[in-house]
Amino acid sequence: MPKKVLIISYYWPPAGGPGVQRWLKFVKYLPDFNVEPIVYIPENPNYPLLDESLLEEVSKDVTIIKQPINEPYKLAGLFSKKSSKAISKGIIPEQKKQSLTEKLLLFVRGNFFIPDARKGWVKPSVNFLSEYISKEHIETIITTGPPHSMHLIGLHLKTKLGVKWLADFRDPWTTIGYHKQLKLTSSSAKKHKALEKEVLNSADEIIVTSFTTKSEFEAITNKPVHVITNGYDYEPLEEFTMDSKFSLAHIGSLLSKRNPEVLWRVLRDLRNESDGFAKDFQLNLIGAVSEDVLRSMNRYGLDNCIKNIGYVSHQKAIKHQKQSQLLLLIEIDSDETKCIIPGKLFEYMVSNRPIIALGPKDSDVEAIIKETNTGNYFYYNSYSSLKSVILEHYKAFKNNELQVHAIGLQKYSRKALTKSLSNLI
Repeated sequence: MPKKVLIISYYWPPAGGPGVQRWLKFVKYLPDFNVEPIVYIPENPNYPLLDESLLEEVSKDVTIIKQPINEPYKLAGLFSKKSSKAISKGIIPEQKKQSLTEKLLLFVRGNFFIPDARKGWVKPSVNFLSEYISKEHIETIITTGPPHSMHLIGLHLKTKLGVKWLADFRDPWTTIGYHKQLKLTSSSAKKHKALEKEVLNSADEIIVTSFTTKSEFEAITNKPVHVITNGYDYEPLEEFTMDSKFSLAHIGSLLSKRNPEVLWRVLRDLRNESDGFAKDFQLNLIGAVSEDVLRSMNRYGLDNCIKNIGYVSHQKAIKHQKQSQLLLLIEIDSDETKCIIPGKLFEYMVSNRPIIALGPKDSDVEAIIKETNTGNYFYYNSYSSLKSVILEHYKAFKNNELQVHAIGLQKYSRKALTKSLSNLI
């Protein structure tokens, strides 16, 4: 008889974005390992991105239970719909460019909604789930964050019912990049730290997506910390034609600080130095892009080679990945982002296109790209090497020889990763 496990998540289809993919795929494959997933989600969430196509991937056999949630972002939208939606996506302008409204919203978000704006869902969820868990004889629960208020639901259920609790951190809590931008008072910062420590020391097992986060958490707790990265799934292959241009595609959000001016400078110089490159090159942006980043690109004269497509469904994003000549991955250049492994990296790796990645030194992304031979990783000061590699790729493109020779990808398949999860359950 399959073992029942209750998964508590804020994000679920039709929500879009990478945060949805992780548990959508785990739920898809858990029954193959004799685990019956039951998914608990909000009934009326305020998702910043929608992708209706993901609903098709939810099995009709999966039990999904819902409860209403009160969302403060809806109220914030009365003051500034644009600012509240951008902040909910994690797109935070540079401090010197923030409006008074944006500063106020960030202060309120960081200090009045601890750990996050979904904290109001904790108490009603605990009340509802306590009865449901007892009635359905569920022995194991999993919470996934962010939002990290989901872990507070797990904390209370663990204390009240003594169930086995696995806390899954798709991103860190207090060390994630945007945490410093929330204008926290010293008291609020201490509350965040205290809640993080309590969760880490109360859960039976901790799951993280990177080895850097594992090291960080092991300094806070003696509880077992397991790395289960994000991964790739076997997507049905639509017919597509490779871009005729020498295209460099970025899939996903480009936040204000994901702005490697060294890359824009390299592209400007290559276009200035070669009429052929200037004619052939195209920069495809698929996803939300910060105005700060667009202005930076324009300062380097790239505006006439940019194709700004905007947010698309996951299926269309996969198609863009496969038909682009090169794939671009950018992370903020800071110590806090060394642990961030974007979910799109794994889909990039199986797109059979070379990856150009930029980020901080000694990051987990750098290690994975080197391990799998799927591209090149550069730092924000790597002008010469970055220019040289892009030029090499361009020559290979002109000779119809642009390809990648990936190795060791199987362990990052969603099914292989779900097997590791089932062993913990």
